[in-house]
Amino acid sequence: MASPLMLARTALRPHARRMTNSTQWVRSVSRRFRPEPEPQPAKSKLGLRILTGGALVGGVVAGAALVAYPMLTAETKNGKPVGPEKAELVFEKPRKRTVSAEESRDQMSPQHVQVKQSWEHPGVYAWGSNAGKVVAPDSNESVIKTPRRISYFDDQILRDLKLDCNFGAAIDEKGNLVQWGVAFDKEHYTPTVTLKGKDLVKLAVSRDRIIGLSSNGEVYSVPVAAADQRSGQKEGAASSSSLWSSQSPVNFRSLKPKSLGWGEKIVDVRSGLEHCLMLTSKGRVFSAASSSEDFPSKGQLGIPGLTWTNRPAGPYDQPHEVTGLSGSKIKEIATGDFHSLALDTEGRIFTFGDNSFGQLGFQNDTEHPYVDSPRPLPINQLYHGTSLRPKVTSIAAGGLNSFFTVDARAFQGQIGSGQSQVVPAKDLGRINVETWACGEGIHGSLGTGKWTHVSVAPTKVKALSNLFEFDEATNAVVPIRLSRLSVGTTHACAVMDNVTRVNTTNSNSETDTNFGADVLWWGGNEYYQLGTGKRNNVNMPTYIAPLDTPAHGHGHENRLVKREGETNRFQLTPRKTVRLEGGKGRSVSVEQRAECGRLVSAVYSAA
Repeated sequence: MASPLMLARTALRPHARRMTNSTQWVRSVSRRFRPEPEPQPAKSKLGLRILTGGALVGGVVAGAALVAYPMLTAETKNGKPVGPEKAELVFEKPRKRTVSAEESRDQMSPQHVQVKQSWEHPGVYAWGSNAGKVVAPDSNESVIKTPRRISYFDDQILRDLKLDCNFGAAIDEKGNLVQWGVAFDKEHYTPTVTLKGKDLVKLAVSRDRIIGLSSNGEVYSVPVAAADQRSGQKEGAASSSSLWSSQSPVNFRSLKPKSLGWGEKIVDVRSGLEHCLMLTSKGRVFSAASSSEDFPSKGQLGIPGLTWTNRPAGPYDQPHEVTGLSGSKIKEIATGDFHSLALDTEGRIFTFGDNSFGQLGFQNDTEHPYVDSPRPLPINQLYHGTSLRPKVTSIAAGGLNSFFTVDARAFQGQIGSGQSQVVPAKDLGRINVETWACGEGIHGSLGTGKWTHVSVAPTKVKALSNLFEFDEATNAVVPIRLSRLSVGTTHACAVMDNVTRVNTTNSNSETDTNFGADVLWWGGNEYYQLGTGKRNNVNMPTYIAPLDTPAHGHGHENRLVKREGETNRFQLTPRKTVRLEGGKGRSVSVEQRAECGRLVSAVYSAA
């Protein structure tokens, strides 16, 4: 009887015979029925020896290199190789056990702590050049690298603050003028109240004078130097509204337009180094000389042909109406060192003055660098060929730079209108909020990421454009606008209008925290005016560290919790009615504001 193995072989034989040329059957058929290998062409024995010898030599060389490489590259100690360092596992240290929801919020959110400290200890932080004893009157340091409190203003709330590297000016909560710095008094340069009883609400500073606006629309021009304030005739000394008394005599000049209408008054003032602009409640603009040293001669007054020699009879600083803006209702004004901007209610910008660096928004003419009458800036050209319709919403200026923000709304162009883009239905009506800059940018003050000497046209600040966030209150994605933009001589800062929260109470969850508005800085940093603690210029907006950190030495308890690997950023506290002194003091409405001056910066608690 045939064995099972023989039956299997017999069953496979026919298939094996038919597939004698196939190698697939090698593992299935017995050795007896495997196909014979096909004859191969004979190879040269010499070639085989060469190949074998080359492979052997290559293997030896590779092996030697493999052995020698660690010996040649390894670190040694006392002639002996050092092995790899032993990995050390580092675990996060356990957090302090909290006893209340508020203490838990403090540990969870540095922004929450910043908001609380701004309410509990209002005041002024300043940094940058201290050559004029402005940033730190009690210090002999030439520069202050990071934000530091000015002790005189501890627990004070100010109406306004303006800084120059040689003098400072502020309005206290009562509306009085406070001055300090070596340009004010070389011997007594600490903060001093000078102008009292005028209920000032806004300030602007020129090269050597302070322009103050009172609540009733009166405008005063006050000398920076205390010696000049004490000399000369005091206007209105015999009237009930006298600017001086036996305790504080002050010499001043009144800047009052002659053609104000019934009920019309000045509501805003701005100043460059030599000129100032005044905006009325009816949208008219007046300009005047604001310096005792030089008469404005670069077209920044907006009065065609006006010079020192042909000025009209009367005071040299008498206001003149900018008639080139008569057809528009102006809602905002701005000034740089030698140029001016005006924005009307229709979203149009008018510029005039010095254009040596393209700060007026169009290419400069080297033969005629000054424009002495308002000239509209063609914003639509910036969006030519797009499906966006622009409208300017705000302006700012300082030094040799100008900035403006634009709401660009997407729309569907008509057939044959030249619009090359088709806007999806879901994007129609969507608003892109964009920031544009022009002027001198060699210090990085344009914020565009480039070092530009002269601007030929406005350039978009991409870091501050087309930003969006999710608003939980409205359950929608909303654009992030600029709340405020402050421009100094060579640097600037932008306060973002992002979603903030300042209403957290003890009844909320311990995970509900307060947080403020982001603020970014850029530009020249030769005197550490950016507050980064470093001296390099920065050509793109950047964050700085929170004010109340140990390095800033503010004199109050530091409660900012910073764990290893974390990077906290400074935020401004938005307006809120709170009780000072940790909830035990008087109730006030207060917010934090940032101010860029001439080579200095400040953050202060504002009424």
